[in-house]
Amino acid sequence: MKKLFNIRTKYILFITLIHVILLLVSIPLLETNKWYFTGVELFILVSVILSIHLYNSLIRPLNLISDGIEAIKIKDFNTKFVNVGQLEMDNLIDVYNQMIETLRLRQVSMEKQNYFLEQLINASPSGIIILNLDNKIKSLNPRAQQIIGITKQQVGNTAISKIENIFLNQINKLEPGESTTIKLDGLKAYKCQKSHFFNRGFPHHFIIIEELTKEIFKSEKNAYERIIRMMSHEINNSVGAINSILNSVLEFTSGLENEEKEDYENALKVAVKRNERLNKFMANFADLARLPKPKLKKQNLHEILKSIQTLMASNSNKNITWTMNFTDKSFDILVDVQQMEMVILNILKNAIEAVKNNGTIEIITQNAPIRKLIIRDNGCGINQENKTKIFTPFFSTKNKGQGIGLTLTRDILMNHDLIFSLESKNGFTEFCIKFPD
Repeated sequence: MKKLFNIRTKYILFITLIHVILLLVSIPLLETNKWYFTGVELFILVSVILSIHLYNSLIRPLNLISDGIEAIKIKDFNTKFVNVGQLEMDNLIDVYNQMIETLRLRQVSMEKQNYFLEQLINASPSGIIILNLDNKIKSLNPRAQQIIGITKQQVGNTAISKIENIFLNQINKLEPGESTTIKLDGLKAYKCQKSHFFNRGFPHHFIIIEELTKEIFKSEKNAYERIIRMMSHEINNSVGAINSILNSVLEFTSGLENEEKEDYENALKVAVKRNERLNKFMANFADLARLPKPKLKKQNLHEILKSIQTLMASNSNKNITWTMNFTDKSFDILVDVQQMEMVILNILKNAIEAVKNNGTIEIITQNAPIRKLIIRDNGCGINQENKTKIFTPFFSTKNKGQGIGLTLTRDILMNHDLIFSLESKNGFTEFCIKFPD
């Protein structure tokens, strides 16, 4: 606008100066030759009219350019100019209108692409976090919010390093192009990869979070099933043959003296019992490999809970306070009854072992807002170090534990497509199983 004002001013001053000079030069003609004076005055008048017309012809394109620049600055691509009937002006207007139409179509196309991309990101089964140039969280889709356990409002425009979140703390260590696998509760595993894209010449980083839980568990299951089958085959063959030999040897103890006979028989019987325990030990592992697909049947969960609680309470040598808080309505579920009994048995067995004498175990069912079963105890709890390992095959915190119970529980519940969790909070260790409506 400043340059435009200077051009206008210079033009007006220049034309004014010329016509003032012509007027001053013509004044002496008024006394000597009035006809010449009149002719010069008419020439000056025509010149002024032509100068004004020329002024309008020159300034109008500048006004057009100025208005067009302002429209482009505010990204108003809907404003167009109408032809004025002058060839040069109309050519300029046509070029501007074509340019503004191209920009408008490009803007509409970009808005459609951005809208589609936004909808695609929001509907993605993978978590997506987009960062700005300062490594602050610009946006995150619903799946990322669900995985991380944090909302857009809680994040704001905050740097990852300043947010208190275990998941984000591990993500923050990633360099562009790197990926890592994160396990939080020993049950779910996620692959996180950091990449970048360029926008207006600047790199913008984003993080993709993919759940690998089923793939990892499937790979684990295939691996330990092969090992178990091989071990079971070798041990069963050896134990059966050894016990047969030992029992045969026991029949030849009649020729021994009484003192030697008793020691000899005791030693052989101990060996036989040890082999039987080894066989039983191996059979527990074989249950993992032989787990069949669930045969679903409608069953009242309360009946299963009551029967197993009665069984466990009668066999426990601890003084435990049992609390049964069931919903008033019938709690019918579609499950493999035998496998679900095995799940509840394992959960209660762990709870009994965790609590001290005079401990408390609560069994709770809820119908609203989500149908779920909660079994919790006030025992020793799960420390942070073991939290990521509790569902790992053959991992156990017990001295004589085999690490089978929770693995078998995990496999059964996953085969039923049920959501479950195990965590310690507020002085209780809580196993929660969610059932569909």
